[in-house]
Amino acid sequence: MKLNILTTSILLLFSFMIHAQIGNVRQLTEKITQYDRSDFRIELKGKWTNPYLQEEVTLDMLVTTPSGENLVVPCYYESGESGKVSVWMARFTPRESGEYQYQFELKGKNVKRNVSGKQSFTAEKSDLNGFLNTENDWILRFDNGMPFRGVAENICWESRINDDSRFFKELHERGDIFNYDRMIPKFAKNGGNFVRVWMCSWNFPIDRKDNFNNSRYEPSEEYFNRSVVERLDHFIDLCEKENVYVMLCLGQGDVNADNNFFIDSEAKKRYKNRLRYIVAKWGYSPNIAMWEFFNEIDNIKFRNEKNPIPDEAIVSWHEEMSTYLKGLDPYKHIVTTSISHRDIEGLNSVKNIDINQKHIYNNTDILSSEIVKYVEEFNKPYIIGEFGREWDWSKNFDDFSHEMDIDFKRGLWYGIFSPTPVTPMSWWWEYFDARGMTPYFRGVREINDRMLSAGKGKFESLTVNAGDFHAYGVKCGDEVYVYLYNPKNSTIITDIEIDLPGTVGNYRCESYEPAMRVYNEVDHIYAADGKITLKGEILGSNCELLYIISKK
Repeated sequence: MKLNILTTSILLLFSFMIHAQIGNVRQLTEKITQYDRSDFRIELKGKWTNPYLQEEVTLDMLVTTPSGENLVVPCYYESGESGKVSVWMARFTPRESGEYQYQFELKGKNVKRNVSGKQSFTAEKSDLNGFLNTENDWILRFDNGMPFRGVAENICWESRINDDSRFFKELHERGDIFNYDRMIPKFAKNGGNFVRVWMCSWNFPIDRKDNFNNSRYEPSEEYFNRSVVERLDHFIDLCEKENVYVMLCLGQGDVNADNNFFIDSEAKKRYKNRLRYIVAKWGYSPNIAMWEFFNEIDNIKFRNEKNPIPDEAIVSWHEEMSTYLKGLDPYKHIVTTSISHRDIEGLNSVKNIDINQKHIYNNTDILSSEIVKYVEEFNKPYIIGEFGREWDWSKNFDDFSHEMDIDFKRGLWYGIFSPTPVTPMSWWWEYFDARGMTPYFRGVREINDRMLSAGKGKFESLTVNAGDFHAYGVKCGDEVYVYLYNPKNSTIITDIEIDLPGTVGNYRCESYEPAMRVYNEVDHIYAADGKITLKGEILGSNCELLYIISKK
């Protein structure tokens, strides 16, 4: 009997070594929990020239959820040689609790299709929130039903070895303070919960061999640079620990995004393989809130001014890639892309782009109106992915630092009071952090959370008449919120009228000063004829104030 078992084992091993097939499958995560990552290690034997090219070989995890949904989870190559035993990995995050069935499927150009035996695991129910999904123009919503609005900032990269800033080169090169291990925890501690981050030649350049302009990565001839991959792994772990959500700008990879990039079939294949690896490696994380294809695609369009890339090519590429990404990603992460200031005709209407986005500089006054305009025209949520008092890095911001600070503050509040699920994201994170502005996010987050709680994720815009003030109002449940900013170079005294149909009874009002996070009772409040009036409000030059109004 023992001889027969031994003989069978040897035959199975011999068969595994001769034919392309899946061998040992190990569940590495002992206790699997809803909304948390689980890891699987797969040994297989197959032939390929490059295991990162899906035209040559793919391994997928085929999952049946407790509710009966069938998912295809892409796996990624870890180590080993063609024709010999290699190691592949799967990262999977269950969105349901209960019993799952799974098996692995191997396919390839020189690989006979092979499917492993079915196995199972049970995911225990958790109190985690899950993945973010689009809900409406104002909010995102977690899988568990909790509403979310991003209090956001660009922290697009860590310090570079050589920065191109004319006046702040030395500051921007400070690797001891401008690294994610410091910036993300500090941002989270001060109320931030959403960041925009780039994959580019100097930040998370997974397919770049060398010349990173960043001391954190090592030169490598590997198809995907292991030192970069490990750093991005660490970054995602850090964001999960600090409860910070990420818009990850994927960029074009280590190739030139010219006209050929958008129309050539081989270039598209390469990009899809890059997408497959990114989803297989990091798609598991609920803290990846959004995939962003490009930063400012209109600037790429006009990189060669004499031969701009046609709008049709850019739109067609986004249609193809967003459709592919939605089909590839089992978690259906939110997808976006961005322009600087020039619209690409047709881009805002691409079906599988969930959220449209643009960047605004030197014009913070129009943040809210631009958001409303695009939301109404294209019936999609809209985000201001970058904003600031100045975009030109050849200028010395210290010459107008007070204006930079004011612009930073009011841009956040204009977003909080506008139909967007993420606050406008300020640029120049090093400059503002060095000026001590990071703690300002605390007040924004405090009011943001209070709004979400009061309205359970529902927002209603209100008309506020406030003379020369910039004034915004929203109703969240039974509470009314008003934001005032005085753009003048003098103090303004005026009445504030909030249109609120059906207003009856007595109301309580408190003011809120965002920088100091101080509340004060306001006693000169009157309610009648569908209006709430605050009499004789006083606000100094370039000052701001919030009001929270509720029924007594």
